[in-house]
Amino acid sequence: MADSKTEFREIISKAVKTFFAEKGIEIEDGLLEKIVVQNAPNQELGDIGVPMFIFAKPSRMAPPAIASEVASLIKECKLGKVIAAGPYVNIKLDKAFAASPILKAVAEQGENYGSFNQEGKKPLEGRRVMVEYSSPNTNKPLHLGHIRNDALGESVSRILKAAGADVYRVNIINNRGIHICKSMLAYKMFHESKGDTPESLGMKGDHFVGQCYVEFDRWLKGEKDKPETAHPEAAQQAEEMLIKWESGNPEIRALWTKMNEWTFEGIKETYARTGVGFEKYYFESDTYIKGKDQILKGLEKGIFFKAEDGSVRIDVTDVVGKGKDEDNHEKVLLRKDGTSVYITQDIGTAISRHDDWPFNQLVYVVASEQNYHFKILFYILKKLGFEWAEKLYHLSYGLVNLPSGRMKSREGTIVDADDLIDSLHADALKAIKERGRDGDVDADDVAEKVAIGALHYYMLQATPAKDMLFNPSESLSFNGNTGPYLQYMGARINSILAKANEAGIKSDSSDAAVALLTNEDEWALIKNIGDFPSIVEKAAENLDPSTVAAYVYETAKDFSKFYQTCSIVNAENAKLAGARLYLAECTLQVIKNAMKLVLVPYLEKM
Repeated sequence: MADSKTEFREIISKAVKTFFAEKGIEIEDGLLEKIVVQNAPNQELGDIGVPMFIFAKPSRMAPPAIASEVASLIKECKLGKVIAAGPYVNIKLDKAFAASPILKAVAEQGENYGSFNQEGKKPLEGRRVMVEYSSPNTNKPLHLGHIRNDALGESVSRILKAAGADVYRVNIINNRGIHICKSMLAYKMFHESKGDTPESLGMKGDHFVGQCYVEFDRWLKGEKDKPETAHPEAAQQAEEMLIKWESGNPEIRALWTKMNEWTFEGIKETYARTGVGFEKYYFESDTYIKGKDQILKGLEKGIFFKAEDGSVRIDVTDVVGKGKDEDNHEKVLLRKDGTSVYITQDIGTAISRHDDWPFNQLVYVVASEQNYHFKILFYILKKLGFEWAEKLYHLSYGLVNLPSGRMKSREGTIVDADDLIDSLHADALKAIKERGRDGDVDADDVAEKVAIGALHYYMLQATPAKDMLFNPSESLSFNGNTGPYLQYMGARINSILAKANEAGIKSDSSDAAVALLTNEDEWALIKNIGDFPSIVEKAAENLDPSTVAAYVYETAKDFSKFYQTCSIVNAENAKLAGARLYLAECTLQVIKNAMKLVLVPYLEKM
């Protein structure tokens, strides 16, 4: 409804000017720019409307009284009938006048529909946004938590790009540290002498290294209720291996390189499978010493201070509050021996990234467990004087749990991403065969896309901050608010278009034909289609894919209702049939565009 909203905004703006002029009140600068056109709260009293609250203070009148006077000043309106409804000035749009521009925009813009706002511009044009997500460890495969992280990061990136931003996706690979050494130690103990490799065992590299990590934990702790089988010395052995790694020991470095490559190649296979991609990978082994110079410079400037124990610190009470004993809260940035801590690395990495690709916004997609870390990181970067630090954002998301509780990779209770997708794939394939559809489609390909769509949509339909319980059977349902339902509706509309074509019906986009689309279900669907650009803009500004997920589900439901009441093949006349076919084509385009933003693969047939 972009064009109608733009025109109505101009009409309201002129009427408000007249209203203030008649009152002898001067309008303050910028007030008219704050006029907001939105869907009317009560659809029986109008399609779109403008609230009058912002004019109450300068006019010293109640919003309903303002609405009544402003509406009375609009004598004629080609858009439709203007109505004062409480504190709103609403309009019941002339359907014939309003529908055609909406559908024309969809037809002309195609895959780009949703990217342009009411003014015909991409709202985030010129914004350079770097998005960091995934951040796997090279001692294990991706798991269920990574799937939510990856889905959020990739979806947000697509939404930002659709809204006009220049997007640069990055991934920090956590490929060093004690956890990596634990997998390496297990490999040397249990596999090296046998010459085991992922290839020789028929395993993905990340799965094999993850198995080594679990084996280390079992060796360390021993069998349950058998303390004599524990090997507590293994922890010290892992620490010694890390020291050797940091000193550049050739043998340890060679093993580290080999096992990291196994894991990284396996992880990249999962990325390809789920449609996730990056413009650049950063590696912790390259970045972990960065930031130290910045801390020393900050120490010289008095931004940081040296504590009694010799460590370098910053007082972060302003951003995180006082400690338990009401003491000021201090964060260590360099240990007393001069070595870096984790946040020091992140400081250096952020600066390096801006040097690599000068962004004006950096979005970190990281679980809510790291809220404290990012508050301090952003605070320090601002204290160091980096202007772009004002545009750093932590997209904090809730945890994904199982019915049995939280996942623990070291105990082998983690839900592996590949295994989960394989399981969903198998269940989807079974459902396809039970429906007798395996002869009509490439069942294996469809099952894979259904599995991916089910998983991603389930992760994205909830607002990011919300903790969630993943339910595989719920996610695969072909009914209700699920990815497979959207895929089914897309395939159904595609089938409807094919049947209409077989019946000899031609799509009619003429104004005269579109003017016939006056049924309430037709109109509800058209209005929903018109809202898509504002949905994309809102999702981009809020970094929230659930906005798009909710929208595409409502649009699919609206189409289903429309098709139940408004036949295409059996329409009253050829012109109406052509207009309804045109509406169905436009709906399919919008659903496909929205599905792409929430990572649900489109299927022509199911």
